Amino acid sequence: MSDAEEAPREATRENGETEMKEEEEPNPNYKEVEDPQQESKDDTLAWRESQEEERKTGEEEGEEEEEKEEEGKKDKKIVMEETEEKAGECQEKEASGIQEETTVEPQEVTESMIRLETQITDSQSVTSGIFPKTQRGSKSKLSLQLEDAETDELLRDLSTQLEFLDLDQISPEEQQISSPERQPSGELEEKTDQMPQDELGQERRDLEPENREEGQERTVSDIQSKAGISRESLVSSTTEDILFQKDKSAPVYPLTMTWSFGWNSSLPVYYIREEKQRVLLYVCAHTAIIYNVFRNNQYHLQKVCIWKWTLAVETPACTLELPTEYGVQNYVTFNPTNNKELVSNSKTWAIYYAWYEERDTLAHSAPLLTEKTFNKLVGKFSQSVFHLNLTQILSATMEGKLVVWDIHRPPSSASTFLGFPYIKPCKLVHLQKEGITVLTTTDSYIVTGDIKGNIKFYDHTLSIVNWYSHLKLGAIRTLSFSKTPATPPTEKSNYPPDCTLKGDLFVLRNFIIGTSDAAVYHLTTDGTKLEKLFVEPKDAICAISCHPYQPLIAIGSICGMIKVWNYENKQYLFSRVFEKGLGVQSLTYNPEGALLGAGFTEGTVYILDAMSLENESPEPFKYSRTSVTHISFSHDSQYMATADRSFTVAVYMLVVRNGQRVWEYLARLRSHRKSIRSLLFGVYLDSNEPRLLSLGTDRLLIEYDLLRSYKDRLEVLDIHHTDQGCYPTCMVWYPPLTRELFLLICNSGYKVKLFNATTKMCRKTLLGPAYGSPIEQTQVLPVRSMAELQKRYLVFINRDKVGLQILPVDGNPHKTSAIVCHPNGVAGMAVSYDGHYAFTAGGHDRSVVQWKITLSVLEAAVSLGGEDLTPFYGLLSGGREGKFYRELEDYFYYSQLRSQGIDTMETRKVSEHICLSELPFVMRAIGFYPSEEKIDDIFNEIKFGEYVDTGKLIDKINLPDFLKVYLNHKPPFGNTMSGIHKSFEVLGYTNSKGKKAIRREDFLRLLVTKGEHMTEEEMLDCFASLFGLNPEGWKSEPATSSVKGSEICLEEELPDEITAEIFATEILGLTISEYSSQDGQ
Repeated sequence: MSDAEEAPREATRENGETEMKEEEEPNPNYKEVEDPQQESKDDTLAWRESQEEERKTGEEEGEEEEEKEEEGKKDKKIVMEETEEKAGECQEKEASGIQEETTVEPQEVTESMIRLETQITDSQSVTSGIFPKTQRGSKSKLSLQLEDAETDELLRDLSTQLEFLDLDQISPEEQQISSPERQPSGELEEKTDQMPQDELGQERRDLEPENREEGQERTVSDIQSKAGISRESLVSSTTEDILFQKDKSAPVYPLTMTWSFGWNSSLPVYYIREEKQRVLLYVCAHTAIIYNVFRNNQYHLQKVCIWKWTLAVETPACTLELPTEYGVQNYVTFNPTNNKELVSNSKTWAIYYAWYEERDTLAHSAPLLTEKTFNKLVGKFSQSVFHLNLTQILSATMEGKLVVWDIHRPPSSASTFLGFPYIKPCKLVHLQKEGITVLTTTDSYIVTGDIKGNIKFYDHTLSIVNWYSHLKLGAIRTLSFSKTPATPPTEKSNYPPDCTLKGDLFVLRNFIIGTSDAAVYHLTTDGTKLEKLFVEPKDAICAISCHPYQPLIAIGSICGMIKVWNYENKQYLFSRVFEKGLGVQSLTYNPEGALLGAGFTEGTVYILDAMSLENESPEPFKYSRTSVTHISFSHDSQYMATADRSFTVAVYMLVVRNGQRVWEYLARLRSHRKSIRSLLFGVYLDSNEPRLLSLGTDRLLIEYDLLRSYKDRLEVLDIHHTDQGCYPTCMVWYPPLTRELFLLICNSGYKVKLFNATTKMCRKTLLGPAYGSPIEQTQVLPVRSMAELQKRYLVFINRDKVGLQILPVDGNPHKTSAIVCHPNGVAGMAVSYDGHYAFTAGGHDRSVVQWKITLSVLEAAVSLGGEDLTPFYGLLSGGREGKFYRELEDYFYYSQLRSQGIDTMETRKVSEHICLSELPFVMRAIGFYPSEEKIDDIFNEIKFGEYVDTGKLIDKINLPDFLKVYLNHKPPFGNTMSGIHKSFEVLGYTNSKGKKAIRREDFLRLLVTKGEHMTEEEMLDCFASLFGLNPEGWKSEPATSSVKGSEICLEEELPDEITAEIFATEILGLTISEYSSQDGQ
C-alpha cells in the first residue's frame, strides 16, 4: 500500500484548523448482499417448525399440570408450592441447557427495577421492563423543548437499557424474586456487589410479598428452598424471545395493532441486539417498533416513559424550560459515563446540562457562537456528543466542521459550592468537505456520517483512521453499533487494514446504517459485507388499498413508490418506483382484483396490472391538472372514475378495439365548487347498470347519467343538497339491513345521515362517533359468513383515530369505539377482504398500521352499556334523575295542555304522545333551536319511519322516541360561541374596538332577505317575545299577547352595532360556553 493509500494528508493552517484530505479507492473486501431475508428463509422455516413442536409439547405438559392444580385448590399453601415447583422446573431445565419457549403474559415488577411504562399494542397491557441496577440505566426524564430529539433520546436510552434485557421469556410462575447476592450470573454478581448494603437490604425487603395471610409463618425463602426453586435473577433465567412470543390471551380492545409498515427516515434506527438474531429499534407514528430481522417479528411499544429507577413517581425527576431563542432542540444525548450530564443542540445553539439532584437543579450552559468567534463560517449544527476524553464536547455542522467545547467543572473536592459547570468554545476543526449529518462514538473511535454517504472514523486526536466511501449510500441519517464487541481477528478473518502507517487491521463492531432515502443496511465489518435490510417510502404515504380476495395491500407514497405486501405473512412481494415528479396520491383495486388504479399528484392516472404493477394501458391518462384524490371502479369493471383537487370528475370506460379490451377516456366535468370528498359507484335497483355519485364540501350530492354520457360530455342526472350549516365529509352505501336502500353520509357536525338511494330524501339523522373530530372516511366491514348479513359494522377514521361502529346507527354511544392511530393525522384507510383487519396510512409519518378487529369486545361493551333508553340517559346532563330530564318531561306534558288550549273548560285528555306540530316548540323550550329545514327533516323522519313496513304515516310521538330524536339532532356539544363568531366573521365588519360587528340596519335586512328569511311581521313578533313583551312566546297563545309586533320600536331596543356577544347574551338571552368540549370527548 502506498503512502497516499495508507493515510490522509494533514495540513495545519494558521488559524488552528486541521484540513483532512483522503484518497478514496474501492475497497477490495467490500461486497453487497441484496436480500438477507432470502438467505435466512430456510433457517426461519426450520425455526418455525421447531417452535410448533415445542408449543404442542408445552401445551400437553400444561394440561397435565392444570389437572394437578385443580386437585389441590382447597389449600392455598399447596397451590403456592405447586406453582413454585413448576417455576423451579423451568429454571432447572434452562440451567441444564434445555430451552423451552412458551407464551406467557407480561409481568409487572415495581421498586428496584427500572419502570418502562409501555402500552403494548400486542397485548394492550402495561408492562414493566426488568433490568439489573446499573449506572447506565439510572437516567432521569428531562423535559426539554424538543421535537424529534425526545424520540431520538428515548430510543437511544431504551436501546441502552435493552442491552441488559435478554429479550427472553418470563414464566408466569416465576413471580417470587430471590435475593440478588445469590444470583449465579457472574456479571450480575459483580454489579450487585458494588451496591451499598443498606440499599441492597432495602431491595430484599421490597421484593418480599406485601400481602401476607394471617398466621402464615413460612417466608419466601423457606418456600423456595422446599420447592427447589433457584434463587436466580429473572433477567438471567428467562428464555429467549419473550418480546416476540404471540400473546394468546383474550383481546380487550376492538382494535389491536398487529404490524406497522414503513419507517420515518427522519428518525434514527438503533441496533439493540446481534448474536443469534438481529434486533432493531425504530419509530412508526407514535409507536416504537422492536423488529427482529431474521424472524420478521415486531413488538410494539406505545407511550414509552423512562423514569427514575426505584421510585414509583408520576412526575419527571427534573425539568428545565429553555428560552425560545435557543430554538427547537433536535438532538440530545447523555454522557455515556455520567448520567447527570447531557448535551443537546438546535441548528444554532449547543447546550450542556448538569443535574444536581441534591439541589434539585438542572443547570445549563449555552454560549452564543457566531462567525466572529473563530472568524470563520461555522454552519448549522447537526449533532453533538461527548468527546472520548470526557472533558470536551464535539458539535458537528453541515459545513463539515467540528466545534470543540471545553467543559469547565468546579473541583469536586471543594467543601463549599463553587458554582455550576459550563462550556466554552475552544477550537473549530475543518474535518471534511461534506456536511456532517451524524456524529457518534464507538469504542475508541469518533464516527461521522455525511451527506455523500461516507462513514469516517477518527481517533481521539481527530486523526482519520479509516472510512467507508464506496458503499454507494444516500445521505447518512443514523449509525448504530452492535452491543456485541467485535470478534478478535483470526486467520480466517477478513477485516480491512486501517489507514495508519502501521496498517493494522481495522477491527470494528458490526453496525446499522440508516439513510435519508429510507433504506436501512447492516454492515458486517469482517469482510465488509453490506446487507440491505429494508427500503421504505421516503415521503408521505397517502394511498392504500386492499385486494378484494387476497391478503394483499398496496401502499403508495408521494415519493413515487408503490409497494405490495402480503399482510398475513408480513412479506414484501414487489414494488415499482415511478419517475421523479410522480407522487402516488390514490390507489384502488378493481372488483376482480386484476387491475390497480393509481392517481398521481400531478394529475396522471395509471391503470396497472395488480400482480406485476406493469402498465395495463400503453400510455397513462393525463386529463387532470391537479392531484387525483379519488379513484373508483364500477361493480363490473366497465367504468373507472377519478376526482381531483380542481373539483373535477373524470370517467374512463373499457371498450373493444381491434379485438382487444382497452381503456379509453370518456368525459370529465367540473361539477363541484369545493373539494370532492367521496366518489362512489353503485347499481340501479331495477337493472344491473352502474350508477356514479360524487359528494363535495359544497354540500352537493351529484349523480351522473353514464348511459347518456358520450365523448367529452358527462351528463348529470340530479343534484341534491345534503346539509345546511355543516358540510359532508364522506359517504358509503348502507348495507341492506332494511327493505329501504340508503346512502350513509357523515358530516362535520358529528352526524350520520341516511338518504333514500332513489329519492335522495333525508330519512334519518343520527349522532355519530364523537372523538375530537368528525369522521373523514368510512367503509362497511365485509361479512365473514352468511349468518352475519344482519349484523354489520362500520370502520371509520377521523383526524387522528381509527374506530368501529355497530350498525344500525341509532345514537347509542356504546356502539362505537376508537383508538389513536396517527397523532399527526390519518391520510387514508382500507379494510381487508375478510373483515379481519383495518389499515391506516399516516401521511407524513410515512407509516401504515395494521389493526386486528375483534368485534366481540365491542359487542360486550354494548351489553355492559345497558338496554333501551339507558345509554341515552347518559348523554343528558344529570342523567335520568337529573334536573334537565325533569324539565324535559314537564315541557313534554305542558305541550299537551297548550295544544288543547290553556283556557279551555273541557275535560283534559292526558296521553303519552304529542302531535308532531308541537315538537319544534318543545325542542326550542329545552335549548335546541333547529332551522326550518331541520324541522322538515325531523318531521319526515318520524312520519315515514314505518311507511316501508306498514304503509302508514305517523303523526305523533311519545317521550322515549322524542328523547332519541332530540339527542340525535341537537348539536353534540351544545350551543357554543364558535358558530356565532364564524357567522359574524363573514357578515360583519371590524369596529373601533377590534371586534366583528353588524350594523343594526344590516342586521334587520339580513333577517328578512337571507337564508331562511322571515317576513317583517314574523321578525317583529320574534323581537316582541325576546324582549319579554309576549310572555307566552311568539304566536303561541294569541289571546295572551299584550303587545303587537308593529308597536315595537327596534331603534330603541337594539344598539347601533351588534357584536356576537350582544346577539347571544342580550338579544337571545343564551347562556353558552365559549368553546366546544369536543376535544375531551
